[in-house]
Amino acid sequence: MLDIAQLRRDLPGVIARLERRLAPQPFLDSARFGALEAERKQLQVRTEELQARRNALSKQIGQLKGRGGDASAPLVEVNRIADEQKAGAARLESIQAELGAMLMSVPNLPQDDVPQGSDEKSNVEVRRWGAPREFGFAPKDHIDLGAALGIEFETGARLSGSRFTFLRGPAARLHRGLSAFMLDLQTREHGYTECYTPYIVNREILEGTGQLPKFKDDMFWVLRGGDEDHAEQYLISTSEIPLTNTVRERILRADELPLKLTAHSPCFRSEAGSAGKDTRGMIRQHQFDKVEMVQVVHPDASAAALDEMVGHAEHVLQALELPYRVVLLCGGDMGFAAAKTYDLEVWLPGQGAYREISSCSNCEAFQARRMQARFRNAQGKTEFVHTLNGSGLAVGRALIAVVENHQRADGSIALPAALRPYFGGAEVLRP
Repeated sequence: MLDIAQLRRDLPGVIARLERRLAPQPFLDSARFGALEAERKQLQVRTEELQARRNALSKQIGQLKGRGGDASAPLVEVNRIADEQKAGAARLESIQAELGAMLMSVPNLPQDDVPQGSDEKSNVEVRRWGAPREFGFAPKDHIDLGAALGIEFETGARLSGSRFTFLRGPAARLHRGLSAFMLDLQTREHGYTECYTPYIVNREILEGTGQLPKFKDDMFWVLRGGDEDHAEQYLISTSEIPLTNTVRERILRADELPLKLTAHSPCFRSEAGSAGKDTRGMIRQHQFDKVEMVQVVHPDASAAALDEMVGHAEHVLQALELPYRVVLLCGGDMGFAAAKTYDLEVWLPGQGAYREISSCSNCEAFQARRMQARFRNAQGKTEFVHTLNGSGLAVGRALIAVVENHQRADGSIALPAALRPYFGGAEVLRP
């Protein structure tokens, strides 16, 4: 959530920064915001005037009664003032609720170095690592390779519908090995604390990280008692949600920062509005696994923490010997809560293209303000923390990348050295 004081202080400046996202419709109705703010100020001034008049009348009533005089006239006026105060308080509460609802639907402000743009065409490539492999045979994609390895699309569809995949045998073991390797790397070498989180969370938890209310249709809802109107719990779309909310409504000590948390979890996304996109294979699924990284840091440290987190995700790809590129996202391609985002895109020979496998974002104080997550600074005052999140990595897409980049002509997969300990030292994954 944006700081409402910033909007009150510089509404045109906020609007200008939001316009870097190049959305088809404005995120904030500035005219309505201005009208509500004007009425709020007017009500507050009137409330102060009424309270001053009521105090004076109360003093007058006391003096009259002390002398045995008639206090009926000032008593009538006090009651009238009380009624006006009650109506004013109700209206003020209504205004504050509308302003709060407006802010809940406004995304974070892009940082100054974020490119302006509406979609991936305006993203800026920062660097590349590795070169796409030259095959001595016609390489296959993971769909053609998958059947022999145990990637069963038809079984997944039979069990749960489209965009679900069943893994068996070598594919399931590769999926498990990748997950374990990523967790070990993040905890042993990068200093993250491993966590195990609930996969179902309450509504306010999703509000804290910014998935609700704007993206409710992208979530899977858990209906209690069969009453859709009272769905208060949701399946997580990323473990960023519970990990980040561990600092919800807390005041941390400065020496507790940074907090670095990681978790492996399934992620559930309805993919609303993505009909026709990546419907073949495992690229875009309703259920997939991810190893997530979250950092909670001092505001002065968040810029450096983002660079560090990108490096942690890159380390995974380098260890898996996968060519990739790092891309700075434009305003319109960033997530709702992000102020700055880098995507890591891995090379997939089957598609002849780089595809996203990690997204690392600095949310600054946006999520912290929604969660009321603070720390006590050197002056003893409370201040909002900054939160960051990143994939380290998406496990299913890493599986695709390993299978396609390390395939051999006979359909077996050469295992990168980093994965061999998870396969008893084996160098090849065979169908």
